[in-house]
Amino acid sequence: MSNILLEVNDLKKTFPISGGMFVKKQTLTAIEDISFSLTKGETLGIVGESGCGKSTLGRCILQLLEPDSGQVVWLGDDLTKLGWRKMRPHRKDLQIIFQDPLASLNPRLTVGEIIADPLRSLMPQLNQAQRQQKVLAMMKSVGLLPEMISRFPHEFSGGQAQRIGIARALITEPKLIICDEPVSALDVSVQAQILNLLRDIKDEFGLTLIFISHDLSVVRHVSDRIMVLYLGRIAELASSGDLYDEPKHPYTKALLKAVPVPDPIKARERTIEGLTGEIPSPINPPSGCTFRTRCPMADKKCAKERPQIDDIGRGRLIACHHWRKG
Repeated sequence: MSNILLEVNDLKKTFPISGGMFVKKQTLTAIEDISFSLTKGETLGIVGESGCGKSTLGRCILQLLEPDSGQVVWLGDDLTKLGWRKMRPHRKDLQIIFQDPLASLNPRLTVGEIIADPLRSLMPQLNQAQRQQKVLAMMKSVGLLPEMISRFPHEFSGGQAQRIGIARALITEPKLIICDEPVSALDVSVQAQILNLLRDIKDEFGLTLIFISHDLSVVRHVSDRIMVLYLGRIAELASSGDLYDEPKHPYTKALLKAVPVPDPIKARERTIEGLTGEIPSPINPPSGCTFRTRCPMADKKCAKERPQIDDIGRGRLIACHHWRKG
């Protein structure tokens, strides 16, 4: 029996942009030609600069946004072909942890009500006592004290609020959780605590994770494989070890060179060759390779031809005409 839980094939999502009464409507391409698979128990990291389509991809997988084209195959069912009624039974298995912990919690509900809310919607067969029992057990699993159950979100710190969000995502015992930059709004010390918690609950509950972040140093500690996105397309996809030890795509190399070095002596000696120029507009991207306007290896071919996403062995994907030169 296959261990593949999720297959994404040629996924594309665009948004219409209206510039006003006398301005022609334009189209923003958020993601395009996205294909990958995810096996049971795996953590896939998705990284890239702001606006590269990371969160859009996550929401399209969960069918919170409707893709323009492509497939999202979950355990053999193409979710893009299901209406909201047929999609509903899958909601129990597909959950999300949001970036801003406090903004994602209803301020009018207590912690107990927030965590129990998915149970009322997706597991209506449970009575109130059963829901209460599950909520208290889940609070313990994420490091929340039982006496916190009647408190409101404004009484918690950012780290505690994110634990509430994690408990809410876990309460239906899902198979896949998409973590949409779950630590970016937290202090560094709290980030480490939440990352450790995510690793622990992954092992405890046998979860499969998609971990979205703009920070490669964070993704490295939680991911088995890493997908690098640039302007909505895959630049590189590789195992965590391969990507960090031997990056192939010039964009991946530039991102890794920008990762802070904790040793102050090495940091002073280090020469950072960061990205030059601004990220192009996804409304009017460059012709050919969209990274060519910032790439040191770009030539005429890059301006004319969009690089294909090639499998170069060991499950590694790359979209670059000249990656061998690096």
